[in-house]
Amino acid sequence: MEEIAHDFPPFLRAYTDGRVERYFGTDVVPASVCSETGVSTKDVAIAPEKGVSARIFKPNTINPDQKLPLLIYFHGGAFCLGSPFCPTYHNYITSLVAEANVIAVSVDYRLAPEFPVPVAYEDSWAAIQWVLSHSNAQGPEPWLNDHSDFNRFFLAGESAGANISHNMAIRARVEGLGNINLSGICLVHPYFGRRDANSESRGAGDSLVDKIPGVDNRWLFVCPTTGINDPRLNPAADSELPRLACRKVMVCVAEKDGLSDRGRFYYETLEKSGWGGRLEFVETEGEDHVFYLFEPGTEKAVTLMKRLASFLNQD
Repeated sequence: MEEIAHDFPPFLRAYTDGRVERYFGTDVVPASVCSETGVSTKDVAIAPEKGVSARIFKPNTINPDQKLPLLIYFHGGAFCLGSPFCPTYHNYITSLVAEANVIAVSVDYRLAPEFPVPVAYEDSWAAIQWVLSHSNAQGPEPWLNDHSDFNRFFLAGESAGANISHNMAIRARVEGLGNINLSGICLVHPYFGRRDANSESRGAGDSLVDKIPGVDNRWLFVCPTTGINDPRLNPAADSELPRLACRKVMVCVAEKDGLSDRGRFYYETLEKSGWGGRLEFVETEGEDHVFYLFEPGTEKAVTLMKRLASFLNQD
């Protein structure tokens, strides 16, 4: 009988022989022109030798010479699940692009455990560099050359994707983005470490993330070389936090989410850090982790999307 190394029900099971079974995020929606939503999509190779790619989303209503805010989106899934091409994320980003009237690049980074952290961070940074190669309108992708406003450049993601967004904004300060300034980051239900990194790793209730072996132990599964005080998981341990490379940050949490305290702690820590940007906090009452991905038509999901769309279009 095969021995289970890590069980993340109902999404993933990994075995000691290296085999991984994923039960979410493996279906693929083809890129297309969608008349119903008014959004067109196409897939691009970013680092084909590594298998890094992305899906680009563009509103069909755009004028030939019109420039729109540019969003790079990193999907969640605990660093081990998900894809821009699966129905859940394809449909969500399509709806967001239609609502916010932006150009979006949804990144397909490589997943743990086959590619442990920091591979997801390295792939995400490579995707940012590829997107920014279009800032002089000389990049390989016409949609980005013709329609991206690099003066309105954002990163966003949910759960692990929010973690990636934060860490990319930290890296942007350290390594720079050339002559491009990052306008803002939006962290939805972010996956960060606990206020007390030595506390019990399970959440306190029945949230989607409160499953044995625990959300903190899941970090050790995807990143076996560091502990839960890794500053990439616990920004409070990061001396670079006050130098976060963007003008504004929005942190979104859900009341019943096992990660909600972590998102609030991130907000409070950033607020006290000396970082000089504009900080927003949004809490959705009565909802669980990433509820809006699975119930996109509900009133609270629509409200949250409108908040994100407003964030992407504010000066």
